[in-house]
Amino acid sequence: MARIITLTVNPAIDKSTTVDGIAADTKLRCTQPTFDAGGGGINVSRAIHKLGGSSLCSYFAGGPAGEFLKKLLDEQHIEQSVIPIEGWTRENLAVTDTSTNQQYRFGMPGPAVKEVEWQNALQQLELQLQKGDYLVASGKLPPNVPDDFYVKVSRVAEKKEALFILDTSGEALMKAAKSKIYMLKPNLAELGALCGTTSITDLDLKSLATQFLKNHDCQILVVSLGPKGALLATSTKMVHVPAPVVHQKSTIGAGDSMVAGMVMSLIWDRSLADMVRYGVACGTAATMHHGTQLCIKKDADKLYDWIKDQKPI
Repeated sequence: MARIITLTVNPAIDKSTTVDGIAADTKLRCTQPTFDAGGGGINVSRAIHKLGGSSLCSYFAGGPAGEFLKKLLDEQHIEQSVIPIEGWTRENLAVTDTSTNQQYRFGMPGPAVKEVEWQNALQQLELQLQKGDYLVASGKLPPNVPDDFYVKVSRVAEKKEALFILDTSGEALMKAAKSKIYMLKPNLAELGALCGTTSITDLDLKSLATQFLKNHDCQILVVSLGPKGALLATSTKMVHVPAPVVHQKSTIGAGDSMVAGMVMSLIWDRSLADMVRYGVACGTAATMHHGTQLCIKKDADKLYDWIKDQKPI
């Protein structure tokens, strides 16, 4: 059976708290914080575990925060492959103002990573990957890691005959999109950047997705549309999947939960349309809870049933 390996090059300790009213130049009395292991691929691994699956969670870690990160994942029984770095793992902060129900998210840049450290990550992947495995790389790059790092990751996956799934942004996305990718998950703005436009209308979306697939070595394109759901595009199929309306409490980890739902659907051998339906369900389910709890399977399954009952657009 195919395995899932997630890669996180800029993980974090996600600290979440609440406060009754945010104002400048005053001491704010926050509630007791909660701590979660965070960062793209780590969130994907955590969500996979919540959905009843398993994965090997590979990530950079350093300093006391890196040790704490490992402890948090140990407590959740996540299989890990730690890539040691000299710099300290970053910490992020999310504060929810209970008087307005607005959330403020403060993301730190992460430690500088040495060349020998990111080269070590590539070597570990080459040892870990086997034919038919799914390699999920999710998240931005930390300082000092070259913009073409995910291109190098793609080459390792291609050499090992593994299926490469990528969810990133910025220059790393622009360069990686030119490599061989099994599934890419950009949002609307990112697809626009990839296709050389700053604005995409509903009428443009499908033609731009078709254009991208013609010009790139990518089998599956899933465009995240936020509250509008997602678009599945392949060389033979184009399906819009709507997102259910729910009471949102936090959007942290929604995209990673979506990726987790999709890769688990591939493991379960679901159709590509159902893969995206379950991905949208998991992403939506993640927004129903505070902090970085990610998706809960019973919520995701219920939302998936709702989505399946909708007429295709």
